[in-house]
Amino acid sequence: MKQTTLCYIRQGENVLMLHRIKKEQDENRDKWIGIGGKFEEGESPEDCLLRETLEETGLTLTDWRYRGLVTFVSDEWGTEYMHLFTADGFSGTLRECDEGVLEWIPLDRLYSLPMWAGDRIFLDLLRQEAPFFSLKLVYSGETLTQAVLNGKPL
Repeated sequence: MKQTTLCYIRQGENVLMLHRIKKEQDENRDKWIGIGGKFEEGESPEDCLLRETLEETGLTLTDWRYRGLVTFVSDEWGTEYMHLFTADGFSGTLRECDEGVLEWIPLDRLYSLPMWAGDRIFLDLLRQEAPFFSLKLVYSGETLTQAVLNGKPL
């Protein structure tokens, strides 16, 4: 099982999104996602968040919030525990990312982007300011077959 982080960085009414188009063998190919990546040995969720954000964007987070744990179960990629964050404070200059194209997307356009069905569920929870949550998303291929929020099926 792998552990990852994902962060949605806001700047006013925009959120920084990554369009994953640069890697051929990428489970997120052609999708728009937040910023994040895999844990390295000995890292906490916050350590991974800060390192991945700096590596992918050139930005140093100065204000962030741990929002939830998302368990992905996939018949193609196995199980992943993703630690979900939001941030609205950072310093530095945005730079090019080797995993895709970074773009500030207006919040009202976010849901029109190609993304995983389960991402829409946790984006809604973030938008609603839900308290810390545990969300389990089960996929068959790219099809979401089950969503369970805090132990209760959605």
